[in-house]
Amino acid sequence: MDVLKSLGHPEEIYNLFKFKMGGCHTVMPKLDYESMSESLRTCYAFLNQTSRSFAAVIQALDGELRHAVCIFYLVLRALDTVEDDMTIPLVKKVPLLHEFHTFLYQPDWCFTESKEKDRQVLEDFPTISVEFRNLGQEYRDVISDICHRMGVGMAEFLEKKVGSMQEWDKYCHYVAGLVGMGLSRLFSASQLEDPEVGRDTELANSMGLFLQKTNIIRDYLEDQQDGRAFWPEEAWSQFASHLEDFSQPQHLSSALACLNLLVTDALRHVPDVITYLSRLRNQSVFSFCAIPQVMAIATLSACYNNPQVFEGVVKIRKGQAVTLMMEATNMQAVQGIIIQYSQEIRQKVSPSDPSRDKTLHILGLIQEKALSKVVLTTRAHHLSPIYLSAAVLLAALSWQYLNATQPAGSVLLHSAV
Repeated sequence: MDVLKSLGHPEEIYNLFKFKMGGCHTVMPKLDYESMSESLRTCYAFLNQTSRSFAAVIQALDGELRHAVCIFYLVLRALDTVEDDMTIPLVKKVPLLHEFHTFLYQPDWCFTESKEKDRQVLEDFPTISVEFRNLGQEYRDVISDICHRMGVGMAEFLEKKVGSMQEWDKYCHYVAGLVGMGLSRLFSASQLEDPEVGRDTELANSMGLFLQKTNIIRDYLEDQQDGRAFWPEEAWSQFASHLEDFSQPQHLSSALACLNLLVTDALRHVPDVITYLSRLRNQSVFSFCAIPQVMAIATLSACYNNPQVFEGVVKIRKGQAVTLMMEATNMQAVQGIIIQYSQEIRQKVSPSDPSRDKTLHILGLIQEKALSKVVLTTRAHHLSPIYLSAAVLLAALSWQYLNATQPAGSVLLHSAV
């Protein structure tokens, strides 16, 4: 079926075949579990249980950054498990979210009342928190700060719908922008990236917002079926009386107008994405960040003006995803991918679309930014066959992540940067 979907794209068939033949099973870096403490081994076990694709991707990060991002992920996964658990009454949940960052320094704190599937990260939180305290101070400060700010933001939106476009940005900041900012600070703290990467919070926030908005746009129907609403009222109320109206065929033209408005809003973050990625020097960090971004713009291109968004979840082809990830190994290639999909979107813009002028304007800005010359002097542009094979595996794993049916509000690191 995957090969059939890629007919007309021979390069996708080749790359998908290459992946399915197992050409990259032995090249991913392997962790030295024997040298780890028992609690750290358990943390990696939790990582595999809660996000197998992310567990594989994290192994490609260099040095001590690997452990820091692992613990960062688990802390936010535990926080997110509290937020997602609808069986916890608000009178208890709100204080938990506000105070969660303090539990990192309480060796015995755990929570045994959750009914969520990932409740083990709460029940055995002492194992995670002890490894948090084993991290360097520079990493602990980042993780604790982001955990605190995210918990406060989650509490704010527990009973609050996303109304204005400004609130949409704010919600996406809490659940994804903060993750991008935290990761960026971890990259700089590891000294694998310049301090500027961690300091520029606006660019890091845009990385997260672009991914989160893409997920929210794509997941319209699934969220509606689950009783969730993340499309901002300021946008959809211009075209319908109720958000659920868009799933009805007679409202298709209005639904597409709102969809295109939101895609246009998401696209305004792409110039920041280009600037952010151009600053990265370390190859493992670059791949970690670039993979979900190129997947996102490909997904937005697939969603733009597409009625299928209101009939199911729009997914890019597996072969397309594998090809994208194999190619997104340097800045020049990423710029080319962004140009390709921005041009695809441009070709779909209807003369009668209400957002037409804004869409064409932001696409013009993206094209101009993507065509600008970026000088990278510290990161190799040509990868060895071994690293390229690893990129194939990262491609497939990232495809599994991006196409998983996850709540748009879930805190997933790969959903952020």
